[in-house]
Amino acid sequence: MTDPTRRLTVLSGPAGVGKSSVVAALRERSPDVWVSVSATTRAMRPGEVDGESYFFVSVAEFEAMSARGDLLERATYAGNLYGTPRRPVEERLRAGVPVLLEIEIQGARQVRAFDPDALLVFLAPPSWEELERRLRGRGTEAQAVIERRLAQASVELAAEGEFDEVIVNTSVSEAADRLAALLR
Repeated sequence: MTDPTRRLTVLSGPAGVGKSSVVAALRERSPDVWVSVSATTRAMRPGEVDGESYFFVSVAEFEAMSARGDLLERATYAGNLYGTPRRPVEERLRAGVPVLLEIEIQGARQVRAFDPDALLVFLAPPSWEELERRLRGRGTEAQAVIERRLAQASVELAAEGEFDEVIVNTSVSEAADRLAALLR
């Protein structure tokens, strides 16, 4: 059982909603919050750093991690595998450090099973049109990938009711402030 003032918090929501931007703003406001780095099999995007943005691994490496029980959660999203390394999360929680996971909805459901006291926060877009604009505006993915992400986003938006808190991302700064308050 984790200390309720230092519990595990999950931030989830559809691709393009601004999770990474909100987490970056949160890190500036609350440097004491430890944000887990996920493992993924997807290709590195421009500006990303291995071990900082994600741990970029092969499918074989990812499957080996999963088979050893090294992942707290795992999910398949847009044809790629994502997962949270278990040991660093457990170590931080035992040390009383506030932990934030920025993960997909499939993973959030698994975290709920692992830690029923975890706080699940859903980051929602202000509108469908804005979400679509953000996804297309990235300019980092092929049209087919964007279409898959949009189809998945419509499914993910329906999961909002499974979460303890909902933050509508109309402003990264305001969303980060609200998330920081929830982490306290």
